[in-house]
Amino acid sequence: MDLKWLDGIEGNITVCDLKGIIVYMNARSAESFKDRGGMSLIGKSLFDCHQETSNIQIQEMLRTGASNVYTVEKKGKRKFVWQAPWLENGVCKGLVEITMPIPSEIRHIVRDNQTT
Repeated sequence: MDLKWLDGIEGNITVCDLKGIIVYMNARSAESFKDRGGMSLIGKSLFDCHQETSNIQIQEMLRTGASNVYTVEKKGKRKFVWQAPWLENGVCKGLVEITMPIPSEIRHIVRDNQTT
């Protein structure tokens, strides 16, 4: 499957396998982590890139298939972070992290009783 289209979205996509080995990065993810090696991080452990508390959380997510969602602000820019298992036939095969910029004010829509 050609995933080149993922390079065109405004967000970082990073994927690891069950051992925490990075198996995919889109172009934005590689650019964000260029000071740590960019695309050369593919094939390396993401546990080497995180602090102990984060590594414990990542290991728990890999073990249980749990998701983690939060927002973060860095250098005045806000981002939405979504970390979740990627599944094959219902079995967790690793994690995907998608980080996208968000504005300081974001519209919230409640769609109760709507069909679309």
